[in-house]
Order: sequence, then structure tokens, then C-alpha cells
Amino acid sequence: MLPTNGGGSLKLVRAFLVLLVQIHWAFALNSSVGGTQIRCLEKERQALVSLFPLKTTEDCCKWEGVQCSNETNHVIAIHVLQPIQGTIDRSLMELQQLESLNLSSIQVAQIPPFLGFLSNLRYLDLSSAGVTSTIPIELGNLLKLESLDLSGNSNAQVENLTWLSNLSSLVFLDLSMLNLSKATDWLQIINRLPQLRTLRLGGCDLPSPIFSSLPPSSESQAILEELDLHGNRLMSSIFPWLFNHSSAKIFSIDVSNNQLNGLIPDAFGNMNLLEHLNLSHNQLQGGIPDSFGSLCSLRELYLTRNRISGQLDTFLETLSKCSENSLGSLTTELLPDVTNLPLLKTLDLSDNLLSGTIPEVIGNLSELETLYVGGNSLEGVISEVHFLKLAKLKYLNLSSNSLLLNFHDDWVSPFQLDTIRVGSLKLGSRFPEWIRTQNNFSELDISNASISGTIPSWFWSALSSKSCRINLSHNQLSGSLENLSIISLPSSPELNLGSNQLEGPIPSIFFGATSLDLSNNYFSGISFPSESIVMQITLIDFSNNSLSGELPDWFLGNLRALQLRNNKFSGELPASWFFRNLQVLDLGENEISGPVPQWIGDGFPNLIVLSLRSNNFSGSIPSNLCQLRRIQLFDLSDNNISGDIPTCLNNLTSLTEKVQNGNATIRIPYTSGLGSLNTYKTTFEGETSMNWKGQVYEYKSNLGYVKCFDLSNNYLAGQIPAEITHLVGLVFLNLSWNSLTGQIPHDIGDLKELDALDLSRNRLHGEIPQSLSQIDRIGVLNLSYNNLSGRIPTGSTQLQGFNATVYAGNPGLCGFPLKDCEAPEPEGSSGNEQGENEEGGYITRGFYISMGLGFVIGFWIVIGTLIFNSPWRFKYLKFLNSIYDWLYVMGLVSFPCRCALVLQFGPALRIVLLFL
Repeated sequence: MLPTNGGGSLKLVRAFLVLLVQIHWAFALNSSVGGTQIRCLEKERQALVSLFPLKTTEDCCKWEGVQCSNETNHVIAIHVLQPIQGTIDRSLMELQQLESLNLSSIQVAQIPPFLGFLSNLRYLDLSSAGVTSTIPIELGNLLKLESLDLSGNSNAQVENLTWLSNLSSLVFLDLSMLNLSKATDWLQIINRLPQLRTLRLGGCDLPSPIFSSLPPSSESQAILEELDLHGNRLMSSIFPWLFNHSSAKIFSIDVSNNQLNGLIPDAFGNMNLLEHLNLSHNQLQGGIPDSFGSLCSLRELYLTRNRISGQLDTFLETLSKCSENSLGSLTTELLPDVTNLPLLKTLDLSDNLLSGTIPEVIGNLSELETLYVGGNSLEGVISEVHFLKLAKLKYLNLSSNSLLLNFHDDWVSPFQLDTIRVGSLKLGSRFPEWIRTQNNFSELDISNASISGTIPSWFWSALSSKSCRINLSHNQLSGSLENLSIISLPSSPELNLGSNQLEGPIPSIFFGATSLDLSNNYFSGISFPSESIVMQITLIDFSNNSLSGELPDWFLGNLRALQLRNNKFSGELPASWFFRNLQVLDLGENEISGPVPQWIGDGFPNLIVLSLRSNNFSGSIPSNLCQLRRIQLFDLSDNNISGDIPTCLNNLTSLTEKVQNGNATIRIPYTSGLGSLNTYKTTFEGETSMNWKGQVYEYKSNLGYVKCFDLSNNYLAGQIPAEITHLVGLVFLNLSWNSLTGQIPHDIGDLKELDALDLSRNRLHGEIPQSLSQIDRIGVLNLSYNNLSGRIPTGSTQLQGFNATVYAGNPGLCGFPLKDCEAPEPEGSSGNEQGENEEGGYITRGFYISMGLGFVIGFWIVIGTLIFNSPWRFKYLKFLNSIYDWLYVMGLVSFPCRCALVLQFGPALRIVLLFL
């Protein structure tokens, strides 16, 4: 039997062991979260809070977008996934072990210079970060950097690229969309990056490089594999750099949308690994080099929108002889024989000058996904044979050709198309039945196809949730659409049924579209939808229909264009209209009455077109309309408006500026059925009409150039405000058929862009300003039936080139082309200032010029003879001496008291006699 104290000792040992186990588990629990050990260092976690404000857990190494080193637990990679705004906090300097930083989701105005001191960075991505300040040169301190992406920051400022020279480890560089127009040495900098494999400088406005300052070829040069220089100002001088020894490994080149001209160089054939070549949208000409037959790896070739000539079929036959022809995409201007291209996926020949027929062998291209040949001069018949094996076809564009589509009614196509563009073709007189089998298209254009009859009910049922662009315009479709209220349309489509013969009420379901064009039909009513449906619509064009009644009380927050021209709407403009985004408001040729609302100037700040002409508006022109700073077409003509013309016209900012090439069109989202495969949103170039030169003109593609101010045919009184001469961008100015008084503004000649000026049928008096003759481009002028007097300005032949009817009804006017003026022009008149005839018309500015030239020529004839003919010179000097002696003697005899004076001026007298 063991002693009792021994048992106690054993219990004590057991209790001690239990205590050790409990202490161990306590420490384990206190140093873990959810069973995982905390690895994040506290200082680094605090530094990450500004980028990950919603993270609350202690271990930052477990945060999404954060990666820590398995050995040191330091943060080595950051990728911000959620978009944030603000500044990049300086606390990131704590992350000295950081190797990868992706902040492409943030929105910051400035890249902080301290990022250049994160010395271990190898990957830096700040693409599309909204940077507006200068790119800091401190980024040149990142000597270990292998990948740099600053693309998409189009508002960033770049003074030069010298700082890039230090980044000798760069493999990937993307500066696309940065403005590098000042970086004339960009190519020299690139040549100093020996490890560079991918270079993307698309859309940077790069100038053509200066090759005289390039380093010798023996110096380190980049060995590129991918090169993107599209959308710059490069000329063909860039080609030699492309074809140096380092280009052998390149597989992708994109130099589209530049200024390349001349022939396509043969040297492209030396790039054996080339898979993607894009030379489109340049001015290249001539044929395709035979050397292209060596490009056996080529999968995509883009030559569209050039001046390429010759035959392509020989080139394609050469490609087919390669041991492994992997051509996958072809875009060019010449239709090839494609029988030897079984792997072809994309054939884009659109918008060129192609002629002839489409061969049936195209139906053998079983891999073809895109067939674009629209916008050419192709002819012939397209049948089912052309699509025999095209089960993978998704995108089809045959539009704007002289093609006839001849499909049987029971034909079931082997494909399901996403894009169908067959506008301006011959589809037959009936609605095409083959569309019935297409159940998944997003775009359909069968416009201008001579289709007649009613729209079948199955068509509306065939529309899928993807159908977003529907264009049936410019056909002879007829009938009523009132039964469509029981059919469900896709959500927010762009619907164009304009220029048909449709009638009845406009279905309410149409207002669920984002743009709706029903113009040039016979619609006679509107089934008004609920307000919740209307909110998404951006364009409404109901012009040239038979709609009547009061204007609908719409609340359209997204509307950009409202065109109700040439209907029978009446009543006043609804005070509840609220279109903050509206750009075009055309209510002309209706029966709308009441005053011109003041709220047009307050509520439509983006308005570009305002046409209220040919209505019954009354009252005065509210001064609030001067707040329309973007207005380009201002038309209140043919109403009952009275009062004075506002003097605040100089506040119409857009009219005070001349048209620039960059803003010549008014663009509004709309369906057009045209555009390239990569067009995500097509555009409608705003359309309206105006009454000018006795005719009604429709303006569409050139609307941005038509800056018009028309108040004609009203009851306006008072003077023409001098502020109107500030509208130097005006092309048309019409104030005719009013009761305006006073004189024509003295500085009317400042409107040098005027093509037409009509001030006729008013009560204007005084002379025609001389400055009017300075408008050398004016083509239409009418000053008739006023009280103008005086001489028609003669400083320019411009005003004399018009017919006499231009000045008719002004008894006080004279001068060509009217009767001659009886009285001479007053002294100091503008005619004299312009060099007009004086003293009966014989002494002119030319007379004085001729007299001066005659004196100079005669003088040098005499002097030259004396200089080069010695006998004549001696005789002439002897004659002068005798004259001098005679004058000297006569002076002494006649004026003895002035003898000293004669002696004093004797030498001068000799000189005078010499030149006489």
C-alpha cells in the first residue's frame, strides 16, 4: 500500500498537466480569429484602411484584393476591387515590400509622387483612374517595375516621357489615351527599354518621330511582340523603325487610323510570327505585296478604308500554300476567292468600292461568324446556297448594295443571327418570312427595302428580350397598330418606323422605347402611357403626321429631342414640361398659341435647336431666352410676336462662336441600322427644317453647321439691337416682314460667316453700312422695301453682284445695280478710302503708282548711261561747269553784295546742277 501522501502527489501532477493544457489552448484561442492565426502586421493594416474602408476584420491578409507574403507576412499585392473616390493616402508608404498595386477602380485627380518610392514595385496599374494632373516624374524611380498601365486617363497632363528611360526592366507599357502630343522624343525613349515586349500607345495624338535623332542601331532596342499605335498622327516614316532586326518576334501590329500613305511595304513579309495586322483607316494605296504570302501565322488582316487596288485572290492562294494556314479574320477592300480559307471567322469588306457578285462558295466557310459587305456596289442574287454551311454566322451586313435576297418562304436558316442589316436591298414586296426563324437578334435593319403591306403580328412576337434596335423605316408599310396593346415589346428598344404609311393611334407600348421615330406617317392619335414608362425615352419624332389636340402633359427627364413638326397640335405649351437634357425642340407648323414661355430659357439649358415657327404664338420675346447659351438654330418666325428684339443676344454663346470641325454635328442616341460591328451605341444626327430662300429645307447631317436666327414674319418693332453683330457664327439671319425701325447696325459686316441676310419689308432708314461689303461669302441678300437711302457701297463688287430686286422699294437708294447717283460722293466718303476714282475718274491710285515707277526707271536710264559711257559723262560734266560759270558771273554782276553767299553755296549748286 502506497502512502497517502504519494497519492496526493500523483493528483498534484495530474492537476499541473491539466493546467498546462488549459494555458496552451488559452494562448491558441487568444492569437486566432475563427481558428486562423493573424498574419497581418498592424502598421500595414492601418495603411490599407483608406483603400478598404469597409473591412472590419483584424487580419488584412484575408481581405479580398490583398495578398501577403507566406514567409514575411508583409503585404505584397493590392488590387482595389470596389470603386472609390478621393486621394491616395500617404500611409501607403508603410508598404515597402509591395510588389503589385492595382488602383484602376479608384477615381483620383492626382497620382501622388510618393508612389515612386515604393522601391519593390513590379506591377503598377492606374488605368482609367480619372487622373487630371501631371504624371509625376518620380515614377521613374521604380527601377524594378515590369508592368506600367496608365491608360484611359485622357485628361492627364504629360510634359515629356524622359522619366521612362530609367525603367529598364519594363516588359509591359500601356499609355493609351494619354495626350502625348508634346512627346516628340517618344520613339527615342522607347528604344532605351531593352526588355519591352508590349507597347500600347493608342489614341495618344503622337507626332511622327524625328529619325535624325534616333540612337545608332547598335544601341539597345526593344524587342517588341505586341505594338498598338492606332489613332495617332503617324506617317509612313514610321515603317523603317517597324522593320528593324528586333521585329522578327512581333505577333501583333495595329497602326490603324493614322496618316500612313504610299505603298504597303514588302518588309511586312519578314514578320514570320505575325498574327494580327491592322492597317485600316489610312491612305495606303497600290496592291498587296506578294511577300504577304510568307505570313503563314496571320489570323487577322485589316485593310479597310484605304486606297488598296489590284486583285486579292492571288494573295489568298499564296496563303493557302502555307504548311499550316491559320487565317482567322480578314478585312480588306477586295472580294477574294475564299474557297481555300476554311478557318475564316471574320470577313469585313464594308464601306468600300467593291463591285460584282458574292460567290456562292462563301457558303462553305463553316467557321464564319461575321460577314460584313455592306456599303459597296455589289449586285446579283443572294440565295440559300450562300449560307449553306454557315451555322456559326452571328453578324450579317449586306446593306446598301444592289442585291436581291431570294429566300423561299419555308426556308429554315442554319444560323441564329445577332445582327441583321439588309437595309436598302431588294427584299420583295412582302414582309420577309425568313426573319420569323430568327429568335435571338439584337439589331434588325430592313429599311428602304420596298416592303409593302401590313406588319405581320408574328413579327412583334418574334422580338426577344435582346432586340434593342429595330429599323423598318422608308418602306410602304401600312395599316393600323392599335392592336399592339396586347403584345409585350422588349424593354427599351430603339424603334424606327418612320417614312411609311402607318395610321391610327400611336400604341402606348411604343413609349417604352429609348428612341421612337414615327415621322412621315398618317398617325392621328396617341394612346398615352403611364408616366413610369415614359421616363426612359430620349428621342420622340412624330413630325409630319396628323396628330391633333393639346400637347401632352409629359414629364420626360431623359428626353433629348422632341420633334412634333407639321401636325395639328393646339393650345399652349404645358407649364409642367421638364426636359433638362433636351437638345432639340421642334414644334413648328402647328396651331400652338399663347405667349412664348419664359421657362424655355430656364428649363432647357442644353437646348441647341428651338423651332416654334409657323404657329400662333403672341406677346413679346422673353429675355430669358438669352440664357440658351448652346442654341444654334433659333426660329420664331411666322407667328404673332410683337415688341422689341431683346438686347441680350450677345449671351447666346454658341452663336457668338464660329463653327469648329470638332463640333459640327448634333448627336443624339438613335437607331440608324448603320455602323460597324464594334459600335455599341449608334447615333442620330439631329434633324429639323427651316424656311429659307422661299423653300423649306431639311437639315440633318449638316445641322451643326447651320447657325440660324430667324424672327421673320412677326410684328416686331423698335431698332435692330447692336448686340446682334456679336453673333459672328451666324450663317442665316432673317428679320424680314416686321416693323423694325432705325438704321442697319454699323458693324453688320462683323458677321462674316453669313450666307444669307434678309432685312426686307421693314421700316429701316439711313444708308447701307459700308461694312456690309466686307462679307465676301454672302450668297443671298434682301434689303428691299425699307426707307434706305444713299449710295450702295462700292468698296467691293459683292453688293453690285446682286439683282436690282434686292434693293427695290427704297426710293432713296442709288448706284449700281440701281440708277446712277446724281450728286458726287461727299469728300472723305468710303469710296475714296477704298481707292475710288477722283477728279472725273482719271487720277487714281494706279496713276500715282505708275508715275513713281516712271520716275525711277527714267532716272536710272540717265544715270546708268553716264556711269557706263565715259565720253557722255565727260561732255555732261563739261556742260554743267559752263552753266555754273555763267550763273556765277551773272550773280556777281547783278548782285555784287551777295557775292559771298554765291561762293558759299557754289559746291551745293554744282551738285544740284549735276542731278538736273
